[in-house]
Amino acid sequence: MAAHSLSKLPTFNPWLGLSLQSSSLTVPKLRSSASTIHLSLPTANRERVSSNEKEPKWSSRAIKSFAMGELEARKLKYPTTGTEAILMGTTLASKFLRANGVTLFKVREETIKLLGKADMYFFSPEHPPLTEEAQRVLDWAVDKKLNLNLMSTVVLDCKTTKPFETEDHVAIVQCDSEEITTSHLLLGIWYEVDSPGHKILAALGFNEGKVKELESLISEPGFIDG
Repeated sequence: MAAHSLSKLPTFNPWLGLSLQSSSLTVPKLRSSASTIHLSLPTANRERVSSNEKEPKWSSRAIKSFAMGELEARKLKYPTTGTEAILMGTTLASKFLRANGVTLFKVREETIKLLGKADMYFFSPEHPPLTEEAQRVLDWAVDKKLNLNLMSTVVLDCKTTKPFETEDHVAIVQCDSEEITTSHLLLGIWYEVDSPGHKILAALGFNEGKVKELESLISEPGFIDG
């Protein structure tokens, strides 16, 4: 019986940055950024946070979902971590996605339809480097959180969960509302309109109405990740 063969990617796939020449793979130079994650995620420009601002932290769910995205990229033998991989990881942590019928299985299936499968003999690195689109998603999430903090005019009392106004209306947000969440990642993917992640979300019925609903949720004081 003939051995099962995996379908290969097209000769060149601009999203994966992958070229197939005979049996070898050529990966073009990507944005230099270590994707090893410990307590944070790679940010291209740390100077985006001014000296008088507190740098927002990534939630544990967001960090775990990013790690799962890297793992999904490796499972599919992709040489990079793209927006589609981040989306696959996000489906495991986002209740909002699951409530709207966007699951890991469906995203993985759409990813293979859109990008294909890599050569069965190619082995992804332990931490596949980020594509430029994926890096922009992370940076967008940071910027979005910073902007939300600047627009906020309330302080969240962690113990009473009751908002109250500050005297000088300086934005102060505490507890979980201080974190960059999987929802910020999801919105970042959506706004990267030419990326595989956006196309996959659209194919699964995600639309501007859902985006507005999610943006409304994350702008509420005390919003909790997930």
